[in-house]
Amino acid sequence: MIRTATLPASDGVATGVRYAGDSGPALIFVHGVGSTAAIWDAQLEAFANAHRCFAIELRGNGVPKPEPDPASITRAGYAADVLAVAAWAGVERFTLVGCSLGGVVAFELWTREPARFDAMAIVGSFARYPEARTYANGIVEAVRAAAGMEAFARARAAKLGLPPERERETIEQMAMKAVPSYVAATEATWTGDYSSVLPTINVPVLVTCGERDVIAPLERSKEIAAAIPGAHLETVPDAGHVANADNPTAFNALLERFLSTTSAA
Repeated sequence: MIRTATLPASDGVATGVRYAGDSGPALIFVHGVGSTAAIWDAQLEAFANAHRCFAIELRGNGVPKPEPDPASITRAGYAADVLAVAAWAGVERFTLVGCSLGGVVAFELWTREPARFDAMAIVGSFARYPEARTYANGIVEAVRAAAGMEAFARARAAKLGLPPERERETIEQMAMKAVPSYVAATEATWTGDYSSVLPTINVPVLVTCGERDVIAPLERSKEIAAAIPGAHLETVPDAGHVANADNPTAFNALLERFLSTTSAA
């Protein structure tokens, strides 16, 4: 059964968590800029028998309310959200599974607390996005020009390579965010540069990419995998940018195989 909780991060900003499983190694899941923690429900249900699973509800994400000061919505703030949930759960070490922005959060957290990691699984993400400033500015302009977040969400969802059955869920999750929060999250998502961080990562790493991902296409995942010693790269079939939700059966099989090798190690 998936349970929920709301708690403050170290700076007092509210974060949340969806969680399942009462024993075993800890898995922490971090969603992307357009999603909510519910995007990981298929993983919480699949892995709770053998793991303690926690899907972070990042600040400024529409849940929990109220929306925070946009100035607190930063990569450092997101790292604080992860650490707050880990402290609340009594988790010292974990495997972090991050999709898109979630991968960026993994890299940010590595710069702060590398000893907390058992492993990483990166989904449809990037260490440095090409023409990042131009890309982020384009998203911000589109958000501000749209007639509200739902209208923007409908236009954005059309670019994600989604299976048709995932479109409604994606629009609903994106639309629940406030414009100022989404603008701040856009800045945090696309403008970091962790290229120099990747070679320092010395835990097992799985890098995955949906075969239809045009937001963070395979080339971005190849860059990550090539720079992290020993990283393993896999493509998720029949999936777009949020591969864990687009094709949970295939993604879960890859993650299960990866976790079995890290446990053996």
